[in-house]
Amino acid sequence: MTVVGAGPTGTETAAELAEQGRSVTLVCGGVLGPYLHRWGRRSVAGRLAALGVRVVEGADARVTAVTRDAVRLADGRELPSAVPLWTAGFGVPDLAARSGLSVDALGRLLTDETLTSVDDERVVAAGDSAAPSGLPLRMSCQAAMPLGARAADTVLSRLAGERPETLNQSFGAQCISLGRSAGVFQFGNRSDVAVWLHIGGRLGARMKETGRTGIVKHLADEAHQPGGYGLHRMKGGAGRKKALEAPRVEAPAAAERVS
Repeated sequence: MTVVGAGPTGTETAAELAEQGRSVTLVCGGVLGPYLHRWGRRSVAGRLAALGVRVVEGADARVTAVTRDAVRLADGRELPSAVPLWTAGFGVPDLAARSGLSVDALGRLLTDETLTSVDDERVVAAGDSAAPSGLPLRMSCQAAMPLGARAADTVLSRLAGERPETLNQSFGAQCISLGRSAGVFQFGNRSDVAVWLHIGGRLGARMKETGRTGIVKHLADEAHQPGGYGLHRMKGGAGRKKALEAPRVEAPAAAERVS
């Protein structure tokens, strides 16, 4: 069995399958866990090795074709696989593009820092479908929930005739399950850059589970007391501010408007 993609989804899938006794090859298409600090990556690699997962890394570990019984790599290698599992890539429904709104190269709606469309202030976007200032945030619950709350605040501000506040996103970590009894909790700074500190093993798994249950609690608390959620108002990292201030040369295909 071959899992393509070594981000959190692919890594977790490979570990779960291997823990169930299946023979698994994880094709990274680059490096294992690209977000992780090298020490956190070493921890993940060790756990996968203990589970018997074969990890294929490197510039040539990019899938160029999937056949009935194999996965073909850029260097010509073919990995026998009756069941390839694809966890790589990203796509966005074309609603925004078909509506004539400005989108980025992947189809995400281009917005300002209040999550309002650059074309129409009546249109607000959040989550993976939005590209605020052309700088979309990493796909994660840490971004999804604050973006949803920020979008809601933007709508309420406009209804009240007030000026919406801008995005103020802060990150803290990335957590990955490695089977039922292990995981890695990779700490990062508020600008979403991984740091040396990580927690692995059983404690890493427990911290991942705590994060998962915490999301459910945030949603339940917000339903019970609308407006009570406030993580989107926390001070963000300096990285985004610097990226916004830095001069950027936009490639012709980076943004388009469909007419």
